Parts: sequence; structure tokens; C-alpha cells
Amino acid sequence: MSDKEEILVVHLGGLGDVCLSESVFLSLREHFGDCLAALGNRRFLDLFGGYFKRTQGVESRHWLYLFSERLTGPRWRRIVFVGKDRQGLIRQRWKVYSEEELIFIEMYPEGAFGPLTRGETRRVDVAAVHIEDYQLAQLNAFGIAPRWKTIAGGRDDRVILYPEAGFSKEKWPVENFVALFRSLKERGVEVVLLRPADLSVPLKETVFFEDLPEVKNFFGEGGLFISNDSGMAHLAGACGLSTVTIFTGFDPAIWHPRGRNISLKTGVDRIDVKSITKLIGTIMTSSQ
Repeated sequence: MSDKEEILVVHLGGLGDVCLSESVFLSLREHFGDCLAALGNRRFLDLFGGYFKRTQGVESRHWLYLFSERLTGPRWRRIVFVGKDRQGLIRQRWKVYSEEELIFIEMYPEGAFGPLTRGETRRVDVAAVHIEDYQLAQLNAFGIAPRWKTIAGGRDDRVILYPEAGFSKEKWPVENFVALFRSLKERGVEVVLLRPADLSVPLKETVFFEDLPEVKNFFGEGGLFISNDSGMAHLAGACGLSTVTIFTGFDPAIWHPRGRNISLKTGVDRIDVKSITKLIGTIMTSSQ
């Protein structure tokens, strides 16, 4: 299939962003058929490779023409861009490579990405609509029927804890996850601590995976996933795990993982080891 017969779907977001766009991928696949080529971070896009004929890494020199004023490249039947383009400059440049009208799906509404300080409310001009619904609503303008990806639930009798070190966002502390692990162990709960590659945890009983497909397979066994707001929480939700996600700054109404989820907000909800241990027990009891 030549470029002029393919739909190029460009998604340059992170892991969580790609997970939140799965229903867009499904909608595009059902509308256009088996002609989608995806461009972005292949580590993330390959997790949803079933929607695409092929995936491509944007870091390849082949794609420099999309970001250069001096280079030119092939034309596509249509380009679909899921992202942010505040000034419209990307759309202006890329439309020359799209035989049919370029489709732009804004990844999130303006103002939704900024963190909220304690006691601050969301701006009144930012609707509290979830990212999945926000993106799908934009497809109607292009005559594409929105399709919500159904997420099947699974077992809740295994708990997976995922601590992270805080960088750009504040996080529920790692030591709290360690204390929660020990609290659940004492109660005879099957609990696993999934360790990120860049984090040292004072526990021998941790699980670590080199590659995201291994994580996806691990999530496929089911469980209840406890974490901070993170890309991994969105992957867990997309894989059918129930999620309990701790939000420190961002609005959970907009950013919560898909599927069965409970969002906790620091400064609003009680978020201590004892409270979360009790919440886990309630979830596990209700699912029996």
C-alpha cells in the first residue's frame, strides 16, 4: 500500500496520552478500515498496534520533512493529528502532505493540563469532560462516528502497587507505598510492588520488567492497581485493571484512567496508609 492510500495517524503524546486515545484509534480503524499507519513513540503505539497496519518512530530521520522548512516528503491519503497546535502552525505545514482534509483532534482542552494548587478550583472555561470523551466528540465534525473501547473488568483479589519518584509532579511518597505493601501483607492480601527502572525501593519483594509489552502481559492477569497519577495508571486501566489513582495537582474528572477507577485528591480525600488499606479491603470485599 502506497503512502497515498494510507491514513497517517500522528500522536506525539506520552504513555498516558496514548492510552487515553485508544477509542480514537478504534473509531478511525472502524471508519477508514485497515489502512492506518501510526507515527509517534513506538514503545507506546505498539501497545495498541492492532489498530494499525504499521507503527513508526518519530525519531527516525525519515520524518524530518514534517518538522523542517527546507525538506519535503511524500503525500498521504489523509493525515490525522492528535495533539496540541495552539497557533495552527503544524496544521498549516502538514496539510500540504494530506490529499484529503487534515483531521486535527485536540488532545486536551486548553487549561486542563495546568496543575491546581490546594484550594483552587478548575477554571470555569474548562469543562470537566474526560479526555476520552473530549477527543471523541471532535470526530463528528469529520463525519466519523465515535466508538468507545469497551474495557472488560477482571479480578480484584490481587493488589499491584506502583510508586514513583516525583519530578514534574508531586507524588504520594514512596515510603507510603512500602508501608502500604507491608500493611496488606500482614492482612494476607496478595500484593505485588511493581518497581520503576529509576527507583530504588527498600523491599526485596518487588517486580520489575524491562519492556512495556511485559508489563501489559502482567496486567492482563488482572488486579487492583494503586498508584499516583501516571502513564502506568492509564495503561493499567486500559488493560482492564481496577485503578485507585492519587491526584496531587491535576483534575481527576478530566484525567482519570479509563475503566473501573477511583480517584483520590490530595487535600480533599483522606490519603494515608490506613485509609487506603481500608479502601482496598472494601473494593476486594465488594467484588467477591
